[in-house]
Amino acid sequence: MPALTSEQARRVYDRIGRAQDWQRFYEDAATADLVARAGFDAAHSIVELGCGTGRFAAELLATRLPGEAAYVAVDLSPRMVALASERLRPWRDRARVSLVDGDATIPAADGAADRFVANYVFDLLGPEQTRAALAQARRVLAPGGLLCTTGLTLGEGGIARFVSRAWTGVWTRRPALVGGCRPVRLVDALDRAAWEVRHHRTVVSWGIASEVVIAGRR
Repeated sequence: MPALTSEQARRVYDRIGRAQDWQRFYEDAATADLVARAGFDAAHSIVELGCGTGRFAAELLATRLPGEAAYVAVDLSPRMVALASERLRPWRDRARVSLVDGDATIPAADGAADRFVANYVFDLLGPEQTRAALAQARRVLAPGGLLCTTGLTLGEGGIARFVSRAWTGVWTRRPALVGGCRPVRLVDALDRAAWEVRHHRTVVSWGIASEVVIAGRR
């Protein structure tokens, strides 16, 4: 079963809208590990791919980032862009949200960012889309910048293994029912000539396994 096309994903997330925040019951454990390891308190320019409702961006801007840090958030869903824009309104002087085409270049200059964030995005993408997104991450990251990601991954045992297999089964038959996402191992997609993995961990919350990957641009 192929990944959703950009247009299919757009329709799914336009429909999901604010309900995406309900996923925090399993996402927050992984994103907390990411925040603890990625040095956001020293970051000055962040690009986020697939910002959703803007919940993660708002948390960083409110509690972690330096006061002068700039934030560029993009999403392919017009509804998500509207929700994120409203949520980030308190930081509108340094945070902007843009609508992008799934196949288009991220609106950030080469080497402009020191953190490239993608939470629960790569588990939505197919292999070709993943390679394109990683190429964009390398393009916009400055030397020393970090790729900071979380996403669904394969459970290694117990209930997490059962849940990831069941999730994959649903995705194979009706991908829209799980938002187009399925368990993957992003770390295996990283070209080690291009990326140095700094942190890799599987976090299980409520039986759902998530992968946390932080990699430096070589």
